Amino acid sequence: MSSTDRPNGLTYRDAGVDIDAGNALVDRIKPLVKATRRVGADADIGGFGGLFDLKACGFKDPVLVAANDGVGTKLRVAIEADRHDTVGIDLVAMSVNDLVVQGAEPLFFLDYFATGKLSVDTAAAVIAGIADGCRQAGCALIGGETAEMPGMYVDGDYDLAGFAVGAAERSEILPKPDVGAGDVLLGLASSGVHSNGYSLVRKVVERAGLGYADAAPFAEGVSLGEALLTPTRIYVKPLLAAIRETKAVKALAHITGGGFVDNIPRVLPQKTSAEIDLSAVPALPVFGWLARTAGIDQAEMVRTFNCGVGMIVVVAEADAERVSAVLSREGETVVRLGRLVADEEGPRTLFNGTLAL
Repeated sequence: MSSTDRPNGLTYRDAGVDIDAGNALVDRIKPLVKATRRVGADADIGGFGGLFDLKACGFKDPVLVAANDGVGTKLRVAIEADRHDTVGIDLVAMSVNDLVVQGAEPLFFLDYFATGKLSVDTAAAVIAGIADGCRQAGCALIGGETAEMPGMYVDGDYDLAGFAVGAAERSEILPKPDVGAGDVLLGLASSGVHSNGYSLVRKVVERAGLGYADAAPFAEGVSLGEALLTPTRIYVKPLLAAIRETKAVKALAHITGGGFVDNIPRVLPQKTSAEIDLSAVPALPVFGWLARTAGIDQAEMVRTFNCGVGMIVVVAEADAERVSAVLSREGETVVRLGRLVADEEGPRTLFNGTLAL
């Protein structure tokens, strides 16, 4: 009996996995990956592992810094809005922004894309976004994994994870040991909701009775899905410029899940707290819409969302103008939010003023 006559001659494709589609995706994304090359990363994708030559980067006493993250339920918005070209930027941003807050330069990135049935077009759009994010961060996309797992995800769904590795000179690791009372808090404007709080965002959209194809109530000329999918701002290059040129950045805090309340204290010493004037926060229209539509109070807003500030920079009072000038030159919108204070109950975040929602 030939193999074609066997009644149970199942193939991997019959089980829902299409190896040819996976190979087609690799061919599609090779130019995208090649466009992210940087010093230290010269190999083509397709091997069993990604290679990086740390010596070529010129570090004298390097410490490796690693971070990983996902995009969270913002992916649900992308899937329902059928827009997949920006969540890859979010994926990169969530990890590389965590690297730079420790003073590290992102060197390379790997992604993990999992789905029930591989759509080459969807996956290629996502990976194009990842490549875009890597170029913004100055790191190389040196590899990744595409997993087709029928039965694990419903048709059309996918999930993402990202892994970034960077390096810093041992002497330049942040936060610095001299962070303390009197230091100034600078805020760098966010591009929108970034990639946190989307479980609440989606509840607000549901309560408002809106679909992602409807006009955004807070942004003219775009759909709600497009507005909510505005990618996370990548702060790497401006921050590295400020760190290296001024030698004055003492600490950085990436404002992600937990907002100002939980993220700023992570970089503060004991008995020191951050005092923030909420009236100085450049609150974006999306946050006002979210708060008004669902009656979200200020305390919940500042613990869930970035509210318009995606990164906090801690500097000495005497260095605040100099650091601000470099960041502004590099394209950041910089606001002075407050200062660090002595506090027996610290580290914590203290607030005065009111968000302009």
